[in-house]
Amino acid sequence: MPAIQQAIEIHRSGERLQTKIDWLDSRHSFQFGGHYAPDNTHFGLLLVSNDDIIQPETGFSTHPHRDMEIVTWVLSGELEHKDSEGNVGLIYPGLAQRMSAGKGILHSEINATKDAPVHLVQMWVVPDTAKIKPGYSQLDINSELSRGGLVPVASGKGHDAAISIQQEGAVLYASRMSAGESVTLPDAPFVHIYVPVGEVSGEGIGTLAKGDAARLTLPGALRVTAGAEGAEILVWEMDKLLSF
Repeated sequence: MPAIQQAIEIHRSGERLQTKIDWLDSRHSFQFGGHYAPDNTHFGLLLVSNDDIIQPETGFSTHPHRDMEIVTWVLSGELEHKDSEGNVGLIYPGLAQRMSAGKGILHSEINATKDAPVHLVQMWVVPDTAKIKPGYSQLDINSELSRGGLVPVASGKGHDAAISIQQEGAVLYASRMSAGESVTLPDAPFVHIYVPVGEVSGEGIGTLAKGDAARLTLPGALRVTAGAEGAEILVWEMDKLLSF
């Protein structure tokens, strides 16, 4: 295997693949669905990072998944989850939610509000063990987010006050940043930062506006600072790079 080289790749909102239909506006960080992009399949362990806006009383009807850790982060509105294991959950801002698809699961995701869209980011990482029993977990971390800094949302490394995922090489963090607030990104082999709300600037990264992402390889502990309107960021720390 060739040595991993330090790199910073910036991906702008306008460059993201888009699925737009009457009830859904979805922007994809990587190839997804009918969008074929062999040079943009994943980064680290992250295969999907979709920024979705779903219209009221619509959504994804029952569909299958297998062998994937799926984390859903709602930014505004409410999303109702139901699955074939009998799990039902209402996901709202600050509620971390994870579904382990394992050996196979069916689920639906519907906008539970009657008069407003729901805005969410859904992310998929490959599990470190295949064909596990499907599972579901949710946890309100609003109190942790209110303290500032990077807060673990979903972790395979046993972080307290985070939902667990079946992938020991990955952690998802979130931060609700006030204007001018700075946070230090993880010092890890692979770091993916996405800005769904607001704007941040960072050392060696420049400015990331709403919808922008940066893929950082061996970056060191870089700092990012929120702009004048504040920001919300989602950051994946990953120890491995998938090979296909």
